[in-house]
Amino acid sequence: MSEDVLPITISLAGEEDTIRLGEDLALALKPGDCLALIGDLGAGKSTLARAFIRAMAGQPDLEVPSPTFTIIQTYAARIPVAHLDLYRLSDVSELDELGIDELLEDGVCLIEWPEIAADILPPAQTIKLRLTHSGEGRVAVMEAPAQQKARLDRVFGIRKFLAQNGRGDAVRRFLSGDASTRAYETISTDGPDLILMDWRRPMRGAIVADGKTYAEIAHLAQDARSFVAIGDYLRHCGFCAPEILAADTDQGILLLENLGQEGVLASDGTPMEDRYLQSVACLAALHETPRPALLPVSDGSTYEVPPFDRQAMKIEVSLLVEWYLPHKRGKPLTDSEKNDYNALWDGLIDSLAGCETGLVLRDFHSPNLIWQPQNSGIRQVGLIDFQDAMIGPTAYDLASIVQDARVTIEPVLQARLLLHYLESRRNTPSFDEAAFLKAFAIMSAQRNCKLAGIWVRLLERDRKPGYMKHMPRTFRYLTAAFSHPELVPLRDWCVRMGMEFND
Repeated sequence: MSEDVLPITISLAGEEDTIRLGEDLALALKPGDCLALIGDLGAGKSTLARAFIRAMAGQPDLEVPSPTFTIIQTYAARIPVAHLDLYRLSDVSELDELGIDELLEDGVCLIEWPEIAADILPPAQTIKLRLTHSGEGRVAVMEAPAQQKARLDRVFGIRKFLAQNGRGDAVRRFLSGDASTRAYETISTDGPDLILMDWRRPMRGAIVADGKTYAEIAHLAQDARSFVAIGDYLRHCGFCAPEILAADTDQGILLLENLGQEGVLASDGTPMEDRYLQSVACLAALHETPRPALLPVSDGSTYEVPPFDRQAMKIEVSLLVEWYLPHKRGKPLTDSEKNDYNALWDGLIDSLAGCETGLVLRDFHSPNLIWQPQNSGIRQVGLIDFQDAMIGPTAYDLASIVQDARVTIEPVLQARLLLHYLESRRNTPSFDEAAFLKAFAIMSAQRNCKLAGIWVRLLERDRKPGYMKHMPRTFRYLTAAFSHPELVPLRDWCVRMGMEFND
């Protein structure tokens, strides 16, 4: 361990504290990490290991036998875990058969009595945790490489945040990890379960244009202040967004009301029409509310909702020419081809002048809509993902739900949802239906051009091929958008580039 990376010391008053430490470690470790448990007999190694494995597996009653005689026990948990006990090994060469390097490729190794293997454990991946007796309790001292220590510090920092807010003894479980720097935990106390949002401020990305990163141009939120401000605004306007029970916006840690897990899809993954109709009604109501500008934040600061401006729209649609088309054609586009594409989008964005604008939640689709059967009206639709909201064409969010990126919405249901929205807005004197439908087609094309590029970027850059299953659906939605006369030139350009559309 580098001399400037100081160890972490935690006092453990009793067995409950040891269990809690094991559970917190399950939130910090990632595939490739090796946890070396050091301590005398009775120091609590087995208790900690058992808690770690049960938390990683999400099974509090999972049987976790000691590997003293088997040497190794493996668990198909959220992250695969190999639990090793090297007490009976007489020579380090016996470890060759266990294949620790292979186990660490996609999993975690938890090693009791690791001393015999000290010289062969990977130093850049190994966390040493020493348990010693101290009075009536124990002390845990952890030494870790800088990368792993940063994760440990974060997990223990969240535990401190919970303690400061009266929930220091809460049971924490991994809920989900976002594609960004956000992760979520379930927090269990004596009352209803809560949600913890762990939003670490991201590292600044590569500069792509005008001295700005992609995230800066696209106005992607960089800290938790946006979530707090917009969540408060939505609740003030009568919508169902999770109440924020405690927040440290500087650290990016939020404790939230848990809206549950019930969504708008049936058990077979198909859309539930009544819930989609209510979601569209919720959106129509949102578009009737006053447009927010400068919003207060609970920490005393203010948050200005950014615009969905030309630069943001164009950086998103650039993903089609930077990722999708080179993937399909096997070669990059020429500068002339890119210039033609950009000119077409400049014209389309110009034609949005005068369209209705308001708060755009940005990802108003099935993964982010939580059904609230105990509520009525628009409050039946729980909103959970709005931190990247902007002020822009309101038609964008309607396109997001009517053409759900992750669910096939058949044309008949698309038409029904669109009509339901329009009927909800026709009594508004300022509502221009024809202009809205034009904006709907343009923003549908904008969103689906972006998505086609994102699916390929996830495949090629992030090694996540599973998202490519959405590509046929994305093209069906794009075909529907191209049926509007305003989009014929863009469709013709796409056809010249080799893209195929089935009318």
